[in-house]
Amino acid sequence: MSIFHRAHAGVLLILFCAGSAYAAPLPDNKPLKPGQVETVEVTGARTSIGQPNSIERVTAAKARQQVNAVNPEDLLKYTPSLVVRKRHYGDTQDPVATRTSGVGSSARTLIYVDDILISSPIGNNNTTASPHFGVIAPEDVSAIDVLYGPFTAEYAGNSIGAVLNIITRMPDHFEVHADALGAVQDFSQYGTHRNFGTAQLGVGIGDRDGAFSWRLSTNHLDSTGQPLTDITLTPPATPSGGGTAVSGAFNGLNRTAMPIAIIGVGGIEHQIEDTGMLKLAYDFANRAQLSYTASLFHQSDDATAQTYLRDASGVPVYSGSVNIGGYNYVIGATSFSNNIYDWKQTHLAQALALRSTSGDNFAWEIVGTDYVYLNDSQRVPATALPAKAGGAGTINRLNGTGWYTFDAKGVWQGWEDHELSFGIHRDAETFRQSKFSTADWLDGGPASLAARATGKTGTDAIWLQDIWSFAPDFKATLGGRYEDWRAHDGANFSAAPPLNVQQPVLSHGYFSPKASVAWQPQEPWTISASWGSAYRMPTVTELYQAITTGPQLTVPNPDLKPEHANSYELAAEHAGEDGRVRLSFFQEDITHALLSQTAPLLPGSNTLFSFVQNVDHTRVRGIEFVADRNDVLFDGLELSGSLTFADGRVVKDTVFAKATNKFIPQLPKWRANIVATYRPGDRLAFTLAARTSARAFGTIDNSDTVSQTFQGFGAYFVVDARGQYRVDDHWTASIGIDNLNNDKYFLYHPFPQRTFLMEIHYAR
Repeated sequence: MSIFHRAHAGVLLILFCAGSAYAAPLPDNKPLKPGQVETVEVTGARTSIGQPNSIERVTAAKARQQVNAVNPEDLLKYTPSLVVRKRHYGDTQDPVATRTSGVGSSARTLIYVDDILISSPIGNNNTTASPHFGVIAPEDVSAIDVLYGPFTAEYAGNSIGAVLNIITRMPDHFEVHADALGAVQDFSQYGTHRNFGTAQLGVGIGDRDGAFSWRLSTNHLDSTGQPLTDITLTPPATPSGGGTAVSGAFNGLNRTAMPIAIIGVGGIEHQIEDTGMLKLAYDFANRAQLSYTASLFHQSDDATAQTYLRDASGVPVYSGSVNIGGYNYVIGATSFSNNIYDWKQTHLAQALALRSTSGDNFAWEIVGTDYVYLNDSQRVPATALPAKAGGAGTINRLNGTGWYTFDAKGVWQGWEDHELSFGIHRDAETFRQSKFSTADWLDGGPASLAARATGKTGTDAIWLQDIWSFAPDFKATLGGRYEDWRAHDGANFSAAPPLNVQQPVLSHGYFSPKASVAWQPQEPWTISASWGSAYRMPTVTELYQAITTGPQLTVPNPDLKPEHANSYELAAEHAGEDGRVRLSFFQEDITHALLSQTAPLLPGSNTLFSFVQNVDHTRVRGIEFVADRNDVLFDGLELSGSLTFADGRVVKDTVFAKATNKFIPQLPKWRANIVATYRPGDRLAFTLAARTSARAFGTIDNSDTVSQTFQGFGAYFVVDARGQYRVDDHWTASIGIDNLNNDKYFLYHPFPQRTFLMEIHYAR
């Protein structure tokens, strides 16, 4: 039986928590240089514990000068080695790719907002397991810390790629802010030529009265994005005169270089999102602080489709037997309707913490968090368009899905030359998915149950880490983390094909050691070497996915093994007053890597299906170069940038031999960015930035040879521009252009083209 327990009453989180964090003392007030950005950094126990990782910090004050930020994840746009696969403004399927993992490995990154886990632990994909950035508004962010690699005992094996700590701010006096933003994308591709618009309004208020501080903010987004899918047909082998003659199709190639006819687009999402965030804090006289954070996110997503086909009378065609250029095609009834949907989401995230620095040598904290899907329902039609007025369909619900975390940890510096940190951890995940048929996909209630998948996972962990200054200019970090993991209550049901399976209980225990050495030969140089072992446990959806195999529905072996990573980094950094340079060499070896690949599902079968399996061994070797410099060439010009090279390979794959020595899916060989900001004074800032990447493969055997097409992962070079003018102490105006050069590229989906933005901000 676990030493932790959960208490839930309705949607309220009732936890008692205690922990350690304090505001770092600010430096003496000094006059700012012209154009210098004032920032306030808040340090908590999560970031105050010494970390052997390479760390990048994004301060919101600086990022808002340089980045056209509509959503909080936009602040990461130019962070070294990171790519947020954000398909359009307000996207809720925007996973983070790291220097060693692609966008389909979302479970290899941990993302927190004030200790609340927002990287979905229920899956490992770029759709339903994407991070929940929507629970926070851009104006709530103070800073984002990025830790690369699993070199810290404090974090679970999901830190293989990176850990992102998003820190929100609290007021020290009365404050109010308002932000209005508008954006227009000019999109032109195949038969779609439209402007897609976004409008956003955010308002916040906060104050401090003695020991009590509070902050309340709300954000409203109304956005329509470009099409996310191309609807295609495969040409028949021989010409034919059959079918209704239609026009409007475009010829193209799919990602395996096979000819296709592009007949329309789908997934044109109109999203209305509302976020409300409340943060309360009380500072006790003994240097302890009690805080509570709650965020409520609501989304209404209405996706539509567009056909390019017209018959002789000009009537749009969505289904049936048609003739395109002398070839007879049959368009299925759901070819278009599967790409439209109505999706409603209401999610609640909460955290309660007590933090204390009871003495000069000891600090501690206990934090409890909860994330729950109050409502998550997607409706999809099952009949041919254009019958949008209703008709049969399905309702897919994730209501009751969620997770909670509990952490108690501390750091002790009372032992000479040592900083000892330690903690205990508990997390638990619940997955509930039910799919119903309905007579009216728009407004009808659920009818018969078509399919259901449920399951739970949980981890108890204990960790210890010591930073030892064993010699002048040397520090060694030694640590370890033991995790006891369990999966249970797994079940799969399907009405047709019939299936009703109760999955076995799984449990594993693993120890993950960590070690690093840092040497400072002279100011301001630091050289470090790090090694970390980490186990990333299977997620509940990886364990309990169902696969249709013709007339039968079969569940793959749910006894997936955790993927085991051994990560290495050798880094040298020069950090001075006017800038810094960092060069890192990294390697990551993963055994039993959890990847989706093609293989026989049933013993002795020659029929292949794609599902999550353990791949014997993958390896990534690479170099990361990061640099920034102030007052380059002349006063006021700041340059920053990064270049990452990564050679990621499947070293061994006994199940799918074709994948051996192929590139790891969705991981490009190189990516880079550069940002130039000129501040001629304390009111103006002009930024020109570029981000680029090599192509990647979407399949584990690299069979997708065509990258600039739907489902391909193409190379891109994108230039962004932003100008900001501070009118007075309260008003700021900004204009910007994303994708200034209008690069038309695909990262599985068609990505946004040239977009113009304007923003007005008020604060006091």
